[in-house]
Amino acid sequence: MAKIRMAQYGTKHGHAGGKLAAMQVNTDVEIAGVFEPDENQRAALQNAGGPVASVHWYADKDEMLGDSSIVAIASEGLNAESLDQTEEIVAAGKHVWYDKPAGENWEQWQRVVTTAEEKDLLIQMGYMLRYHSAFKQVATWAKSGFLGDVFSVRAHMSTYIPEESRERVSMHQGGIFYDLGGHMLDQVLWLLGRPVKVTAFLRNETGVVPAFQDNSLGVFEFDNAIAFIDIAAMETRPMARRFEVYGTKGSAIITEPFEPGKQIRLCLAEAQDGYQEGEQVVAIDGESRGRLYELELDAFLATIAGQQPPDRPRSHELLVQETLLRATGLIAD
Repeated sequence: MAKIRMAQYGTKHGHAGGKLAAMQVNTDVEIAGVFEPDENQRAALQNAGGPVASVHWYADKDEMLGDSSIVAIASEGLNAESLDQTEEIVAAGKHVWYDKPAGENWEQWQRVVTTAEEKDLLIQMGYMLRYHSAFKQVATWAKSGFLGDVFSVRAHMSTYIPEESRERVSMHQGGIFYDLGGHMLDQVLWLLGRPVKVTAFLRNETGVVPAFQDNSLGVFEFDNAIAFIDIAAMETRPMARRFEVYGTKGSAIITEPFEPGKQIRLCLAEAQDGYQEGEQVVAIDGESRGRLYELELDAFLATIAGQQPPDRPRSHELLVQETLLRATGLIAD
């Protein structure tokens, strides 16, 4: 396969450095360059040395967007700027590897997705846990009926972020849930579809940044199931991130923390498919965060090349964002 020329728009997203590193090590990618609209940020990275400094830095976004040889662009701006940047990328006729979440303007996000569909362009969201072997295994069990009828999902994805980061995220309604909730919604909705009711508890407990919701719980009701996602911003490191799926024939829990997530606690009502009745621990390879970015990019490139369909359809990418905005109160439930 001929190398695919890619560029990166923005560098302030928390995943930006990892995504650039994934492109740099991928032998199927030729990095055309990076554009960062903040001149001070751009200068700091150019002077930092190492792999980041070695790439070509565009002085103007039109130099990047107008280059017909660039097939795809990684959208890695701040959450406050990335949806506008992604719309520019799609308007320029390029595929987008887009880091989460997809902005706060639901009408704009729908418009961007529609435009991409009309232009036959791929928008792949940066929910890296799609490519994690433990999450993939649990999803296979849940969707195949191996666990029976799934009636409950519980997800815990807390973190610790400093005051400066809390200030930055505080501009977004929903605070830490807006920032991280999409990762867990991506998993929950893949298993259960669209919730019929969404209820969220978005609180500030620490008072460090009063406008920032630092302790959150989302409750998602489905016809025959309920899901709980809790995320806080002040959990002691290392974080005890956990993902649990319960069905009428069995349960599966990715043992904490789910990165790297090298074990699944599987409990079955009856022996099946080579697994015994009762509790057992299933060993999983697990992947580092850097490796997950590489797997994301592999799937993105394979879809662009026509070697596979998207791992998630456009309807799912829309559903995750719609549900996130329902939880944060930006869309009425």
